[in-house]
Amino acid sequence: MTAPQPSSGYVVRVADSEADRKACFAVRQEVFVVEQRVPQELEYDEYDAGSGTVHVLALRADGEPLGTGRLLTGAAAVTKNGGDAGVGALGRLAVAKAARGLGVGAALVRAIEDAAAERGLVAVDLHAQTHALGFYERLGYAVYGPEFPDAGIPHRAMRKALGQPDAP
Repeated sequence: MTAPQPSSGYVVRVADSEADRKACFAVRQEVFVVEQRVPQELEYDEYDAGSGTVHVLALRADGEPLGTGRLLTGAAAVTKNGGDAGVGALGRLAVAKAARGLGVGAALVRAIEDAAAERGLVAVDLHAQTHALGFYERLGYAVYGPEFPDAGIPHRAMRKALGQPDAP
């Protein structure tokens, strides 16, 4: 299991309780459903409670949830990554508006990568909103395939081999 990762004023860790998962869902509600107007029925899916799903959570020292993301593994990941069981699928990465620019997003991605490596995966795929491509590229992800819509928002597929450093 990924150990808590302290940073400036917050900790990133695997969400391992029902209260943690509720905190993850609260951040996703704020970012995706309220800010980006993603329909709630599209935001929450069968993978949220799946056995191959790992949720990560960033918490401020006072317990306020700052961000979340999830890793899909096994059969769930295969549906997202083109069929490769050795590749995890990072998704639902969300950082509360008040916490943006503090490194929370990068810390969440690293925690997801650590969880993927602990599970023996060799790479992580994700579907990035096109405005966030630069963020993921700085973390070592490379774009592949054409642009596509997801919940009405343009996305591109990206992949990073685990053990590959972040871009300079």
